[in-house]
Amino acid sequence: MSMRPGLCSITYRRLSAAQVVLTAASAGLEAIEWGGDVHVPPGDVVRAAEIGRMTADAGLAVSSYGSYWRGEGEFGPVLDAATALGADRIRVWAGRIGSVDADAGDRARITGALADAVEQAAACGVLVALEYHGGTLADGPGAVRRLQDDVPGLGTYWQPSVGVPAAAALAEYAEIAERVAAVHVFSWWPTVERRRLHERDDLWGPLFRRAQEPRDALIEFVPDDDPALLAAEAETLRRWIADAADCGD
Repeated sequence: MSMRPGLCSITYRRLSAAQVVLTAASAGLEAIEWGGDVHVPPGDVVRAAEIGRMTADAGLAVSSYGSYWRGEGEFGPVLDAATALGADRIRVWAGRIGSVDADAGDRARITGALADAVEQAAACGVLVALEYHGGTLADGPGAVRRLQDDVPGLGTYWQPSVGVPAAAALAEYAEIAERVAAVHVFSWWPTVERRRLHERDDLWGPLFRRAQEPRDALIEFVPDDDPALLAAEAETLRRWIADAADCGD
């Protein structure tokens, strides 16, 4: 089964949920990861259910719930929003400190919270997956593997690390490829400057040819947060996915 091209709603935080749905559907995408910071706040099950219905009515899937839970506070409201939305995956953050700087106490606290979240979510048929990001305990391939070994059932996302050349990013991905549930697709270069997707074809083309496991490939950022760019960006993403599928035939 080929990967599903989709959109992270945080790409367009200034748009209403209805506008995000229309923009994604018009671009020919198949799924939306709804963010918990603006569009679907944790615990607001009425709003979550409404947006889930709106997404389905447009012929789109809810790929996941993009939470900003960092192993602090209650996980219940996050899980409630995700299940009301109809998401079967929740993206979470592994604390607020990098893996090199974390001491034993930091690691025990965060892994304990993640383990509790995984257990709660599993009872509802929901996967908890890590945001692959600097400044957290999931800031590199080795760090992710360690967390997943410590917390059975924990998934992960992947995205290119900031400022890392294509070859190095691909090497990072290769170390955890079989563990990745979804990828966030964007082209920042040389650091956080937002480029069009095709401007990092040397990264994403080879990555999709290697990527066998991720269910979803989700566009996360576009230059200037411009909705008018999404159709062309989605076309680029679909081309990469189709080319990868052709290579596997």
